[in-house]
Parts: sequence; structure tokens; C-alpha cells
Amino acid sequence: MERRSFLKKAGAGLAAGAAVSLAACGQSEQAAAPAAATGSAPAGAPAVQTGLPEIKWRMTSSFPRSVDTLFGSSEMLANRLREITGGKFDIRIFPAGEIVPGLQALDAVQQGTVEMCHSCSYYYVGKDKTFGIGTAIPFGLNARQMDAWIIAGGGQELLDEFYSNYNVYSFLGGNTGVQMGGWYRKKIETVDDINGLKIRIAGIGGEILSRMGAIPQQIAGADIYPSLEKGTIDAAEWVAPYDDEKLGFHKVAPYYYSPGFWEPGPAVHFYVNKAEWDKLPKEYQSAFRSAAREAHILMTATYDHKNPQALARLLSQGVKLENFSHDIMKKAYEVANELYAEESAKNPAWAKIYGEFDKYRKSQNAWFSVAEAGFDRFMQSVR
Repeated sequence: MERRSFLKKAGAGLAAGAAVSLAACGQSEQAAAPAAATGSAPAGAPAVQTGLPEIKWRMTSSFPRSVDTLFGSSEMLANRLREITGGKFDIRIFPAGEIVPGLQALDAVQQGTVEMCHSCSYYYVGKDKTFGIGTAIPFGLNARQMDAWIIAGGGQELLDEFYSNYNVYSFLGGNTGVQMGGWYRKKIETVDDINGLKIRIAGIGGEILSRMGAIPQQIAGADIYPSLEKGTIDAAEWVAPYDDEKLGFHKVAPYYYSPGFWEPGPAVHFYVNKAEWDKLPKEYQSAFRSAAREAHILMTATYDHKNPQALARLLSQGVKLENFSHDIMKKAYEVANELYAEESAKNPAWAKIYGEFDKYRKSQNAWFSVAEAGFDRFMQSVR
């Protein structure tokens, strides 16, 4: 996409500065256990009876405070719970690193070090690649489709059966929407250009690029900029324009690629220790589910609001917006399917969830191609 084209089409909408609106959703995800942990959350804040106990929990986040939209989802949950319960259910939030490192948040909940965490399941694919499906796998579901699968399509039950092996329940806690494909010091035009590319990327996406010849690097967020600047790495993926802009990658890597096919609709989750959840009064469980759903909706709405503005600012500073070629996308898709077939042959947990996930993805894509895609293409073509 050309810089001038984006700026011209985005200008009118940016000037309007639409505010983010929020509405609570009707049906909540079900936790796989007692009847008190299941059922539909009310549309508004549930009434909490007097005489209920005071509850104090600790939540460790996988995100620093500086990543305000991701971290803000946990703050939204805690604030709403205090409002709904008159301060009786209080959750104290700890950013990544204050109790445990961000990528050990789930372990802390599993072991009972803290009652809950806010994290992405694909951080834990080293334990089992099945963890990747709960957040995002390359060429998976977009944000709306992921919500549909988890909330209404049976995904929650499948995920919680898997998560029960790790002593946790899961609740949707945000989605960034499809992410960008990252920042590159030089143009990437052909599949051959992937060979030898040193790129900061982790998880299953990193494994796919590795099979295409890239050299994935595990680098913490704070170290990405100097690594790009010095040429220690050739490219880095992070999130999307709003978060990327704050880290200044555009100053040292001018090519900004789309889409991040490895993260088409990454869902973030609140994970709660099973024993601690089971001890909660049912009124607090209902309040928690409602607050979690509000926080989930807020994250996607906030990113959808902020990303266009951030991208316009980046393009005005000379960033070169590029699309991965069809050949690169097709090759990555083929490699991804090979990996998924291999994992299905050796990992029963993956085979069970991915089999249902894949059928749902095909159905969703067939439907989205009928109305959504046609409308989107038209609207994106007009001034």
C-alpha cells in the first residue's frame, strides 16, 4: 500500500477522532468445572449481595506498564471488579518482572504463587505447541473469528480441557487484532530474501520462518531497538503501529511490512488458579466474568482506535509501508500446514483441538468471503 494512499483515506477519519465505546457482551466463556463457574454473564454489572467476604488476589502480568493498551486490560478488570463488589473483591496487579518474569506468569498461577495472571498462551509453546492455539497460530483466525470460536463455537471447552492439565481456568482478556509483519532494514521481496534473515520473532511463527531459512532471535522488547540499530538483527516484529511507534523502530528500520500472518487475531487471557476460582462465591465468579468480558472488548476497540492514527504519523515521517508478496505468503502457508500435520501426528492434545479449530476456520473464511470481504474491498477502494 502506498503511503500517500493511506494518508489520504485515513485523514478524514483521524480528524474526527472517534471515541472508543464499550458495551458488555451477553454470553461469557465457561470455565470447565463446577456449575458455579459456568453460565451466561449478565449484560450489566451483576448485583453482589451484602455479607460476602473480602477477597484479595494478586495478578502478575506478562506485560510492562509502558505497553499501556495490553497492560490496561488487567487494570480494567481490577477496577470493574472493585466497582461491582463495592471494593470487596480487590486484585492487585504486578507488571512483568515484579513477581516473576513475564514469560513465567502462567507457571506462577499453576503453582499457586499468585491467584491469576494476564498473559498469552503462545508464550508457553515450549511446554506444548497446543498452547499456541489459545492465542494465535500462523494463518489462524482473525479477532472476530477467534471470539466466535471461543465464545460460541466450542473453543472455550476445548481449551479449558487442555488448560486443566496445568491447574488453571482461562477467560478472554483482550485481542490486538491482526498484527503487523514487522520492521526491516531492507526490502523483502522474494522467498529467497527470507534466507539468512536475522529476525526477532518467537513461537510457532519463528519456527515457520526458520524452516524458510530465517534465523529467529529471542530478544526482549527493550533490546530490539539497539539490535536493529547496530545491525545485530535485520528485522523485528512487535505488535502494531500504536505500540511500535513508541519503541522508535522506524528510526532504524524504514520498511514496515504487513500482515503479521503469524498473529492474525491473538487473544490474550486471564488465567486463574483452579483452587482459588473454586473457592469464590458464585456472585464473585459472575462479577469476574462480566469484568473480564468488558476488559476483552476494550482492548480490541482501543487498538482499532489508536492504530490508524499511529500509522498515519509513522508514514508522515517517511516509513515505507509494504506488503509481503503473494509468493512469500503462499510459501509460509504451505510450511505452516506441514508443521501442523507433523504436530497432529505426534501430539494428541494438538490433534484434538487443531482438528476442530481447522474445521471452524474453513467455515468462517467461507462466510467472511461472502459479505465481509466484498464490503471491505469496496470501502477500501473508494475515496
